[in-house]
Amino acid sequence: MSNANYDEFKKKAKETLDTIADASVDAYKMAEEKARILAKKTKLRAGIVNDKATIRRLSVELGGTYYKLFKDAPAAELEPLCAEITEAYEKIAEKEQEIEELKNLSVAKAEEAPPEEEKCCEEEKCCDDEKEEAPPEEEKCCCDDEKCDE
Repeated sequence: MSNANYDEFKKKAKETLDTIADASVDAYKMAEEKARILAKKTKLRAGIVNDKATIRRLSVELGGTYYKLFKDAPAAELEPLCAEITEAYEKIAEKEQEIEELKNLSVAKAEEAPPEEEKCCEEEKCCDDEKEEAPPEEEKCCCDDEKCDE
C-alpha cells in the first residue's frame, strides 16, 4: 500500500470512527434524557398515588365526622347513607350482646356441671364405673387398677 493510499485509508477510518463516536454520544444523551423523563414520570405517578390515598383517608374521616355531627338530622341526600350506617351500628351492638350472652351461658353451664369422674385408665378397652360393663372377653384390660372388673 502506498503512502497516499495509507493516508487516505487512515483519513476514512478516522472519519468513520468520529461518526461512530458522535452517534454513540448522541445515543447516550438520548438514553439519558429518556431515563430522566421516565424517573420524573414515576415520581409524579407515586405522588398521585399518595395524594389519592390522602383523599380516601380524609373522605372517610369527613364522612365519619359528618355522621357523628348530623346523624340525627342529615341533609336529605345523605339521609339514606346515615340510616344504613345507623342500622349497621345497631346490628353490631346486637351481635356483641349475643356474644356476651353466649359467654355468660357457657360460664354458667361450666359452674353447674358436676366434675368429671376419673376413669381407671385412658384406654377405651377399660371398664367405666358408670357403665359397669367389662370389655369383651377377647380383649384384656391394660391397667392394673383395682376399679377394673377384669
